[in-house]
Amino acid sequence: MNKPTEDKEFVAAPAPNDDVVSAPKPPRARVEDAIDPDAEAPAESAVEKLERKRDYLEGFLQKKPENVAPSEPGGALHDAVISALKEIYDPEIPVNIYDLGLIYGVEITDESDALVTMTLTTPHCPVAESMPGEVELRAASVPGVRDAEVSLVWDPPWGPEKMTDEARLELGML
Repeated sequence: MNKPTEDKEFVAAPAPNDDVVSAPKPPRARVEDAIDPDAEAPAESAVEKLERKRDYLEGFLQKKPENVAPSEPGGALHDAVISALKEIYDPEIPVNIYDLGLIYGVEITDESDALVTMTLTTPHCPVAESMPGEVELRAASVPGVRDAEVSLVWDPPWGPEKMTDEARLELGML
């Protein structure tokens, strides 16, 4: 069954040698048109430029995501639990347990319960019995957290690669 074809008018692209009317070309930029940086303000030194970039970077890193629920990563409650965990230091290493990489995950449930997954440097760590309890107490003490639960895991095993750059710098490993 053949459908009747409608008469369509097709327009072909012009051939390369056809004369095509086009819009005028915009003017080209010239070096003389550039603004002289010394004319309006003195050029900044390398130190001033570095400070400006550092200020920009710090501002960028401090910017919090918008419209984030308090229990989601980046939310107020989630960040408050992480801040509380950063106050706990390993007794043998002068670095907090979060930057040391002992905290594998922080999760806040819809009921505002904190679920913390953590490990220790070794199973024979002297604080193996007390550290999970301290983490649980510290997470539960954050205003807005109803209850806290700590899950101590050994897989994946902890290693120095789990430390943050700040921890490596503190320990002279960077």
